[in-house]
Order: sequence, then structure tokens, then C-alpha cells
Amino acid sequence: MSRSAKVFTAATLCVALAGTGMVLAQQRPAAPAAGAVAAAAHVAAPQRTGLGREAHAAEVAAWAIAIRPDGQGLPPGSGSVKKGEDIYQTQCAACHGEFGEGAGRWPVLAGGRGSLKGENPEKTLGSFWPYLSTTFDYVRRAMPYGNAQSLSNDEVYALTAYIMYLNDLVPESFELTRENFTSVPMPNVGGFYDDDRETTERAFWNPNPCMTDCRPTVPQVTGRARVIDVTPEGRSGPRVE
Repeated sequence: MSRSAKVFTAATLCVALAGTGMVLAQQRPAAPAAGAVAAAAHVAAPQRTGLGREAHAAEVAAWAIAIRPDGQGLPPGSGSVKKGEDIYQTQCAACHGEFGEGAGRWPVLAGGRGSLKGENPEKTLGSFWPYLSTTFDYVRRAMPYGNAQSLSNDEVYALTAYIMYLNDLVPESFELTRENFTSVPMPNVGGFYDDDRETTERAFWNPNPCMTDCRPTVPQVTGRARVIDVTPEGRSGPRVE
């Protein structure tokens, strides 16, 4: 293949990859022939592949539903503890238990205070999570299991209020709204801090880490499964050493 043909092929491939976001790395010839330059110039201008389109504002809004700890992103709406209890019993209790205690191996939603230092810590809104937005965002995004995002905003507010009630954070008469969302402090909000390893662990960092030939000795194979006959009897298929 001539040099001009090679340059034309690479340039054509660059154009084909341009629409996919992929990049072809290549070195420019030191002294390309005149024919090669002309061939490359013919296809140098990037071309759109005609695939896809820009997302509509409504499509972006459907995905951009994250709720920040300070309440930013919350939709309008409200929901009471009483309303949340009705929804919880029909949509959530089968997995999470009638009182948030968890059914079988499904997650526990209530209780667990004082358990974080024990052998079996229970991470719930009342014992672990520092912000209410974690509960609201997850319920809104992923629940109920198998039918995610089927709840209205008012229903999510109500369920969040009921989970707060199960954790003794609010009274039974409480109604959660966008306006009072950040007014109830979470019990473990002070149990979190910013990652400070860059300063607290700097003394342990090696400024000159080993990059080549770092092992003092080369690992040696001391036994093989076929030799010591550890393959279970009746096991079908080839043995692997």
C-alpha cells in the first residue's frame, strides 16, 4: 500500500470515529508526499454522522431529579405521616416490615440507635444517615421495588414523613413539605466529617515509591492441583492447574 493510501485510510477512519466520541491517535509523517496531503485535505473536515440528537429539556428534567442535603432540587408537594402510613402498608411493608423492622433479609428502616459501634450495626434514618434528602431521593428514584418512580411527589413526601415517624423524629401529626424539609435535624448529622486523609495520612506517604523491580524475590509455584490431587471426585470438566 502506498503512503498516500495509508494517509487516506487513517483520515477516513478519523472521520468515522468522530461521531462516536472515539479518537484515533496517529503520528504525522515527517515529509508527506504531495498526493498524500491532497488526499488528507479532502477528508480532513469533521463530518456529523447523523446519529442521535440533543436531549429535550423535558428529557433532561426527567433524569435530573437528585435532591441535595440543603433541599435544593425538591419538587413542590407535601405529605403527612398518616397518609404515609397508608402508602407504606400497601407498597413497602411486604419487604421492610410493618414497622420498618425489615422482613427476612430486606433492609431495616427504623431503629438501630446506638448500634453503630456494635457487632451488628443497623444503618437507618434514625441511627446513621445524616440528611433527610438521602431517604427522599432514594424513595423517589428507586421505590417501590419493581415499580420505581411510580409514586407521586406527594406520596414520596408522605412516605418520608412516615419513615421519620418510625424513627421517632417527628410526631404523628407531622406533615412534611418542601418548606420545612430541612427543619428536622438528623440524630447522626454530627457523626460525619470531610475526608482528611490528604493531611492526616501525609506522613505515611512515600515521596519516592518503587516503580520497577519492587519484589525482593520472584514468586515461585510450589504446588499444582493436579499433582496434589485436590480436585473433588465426580467433578466434571477439565482440571485446572
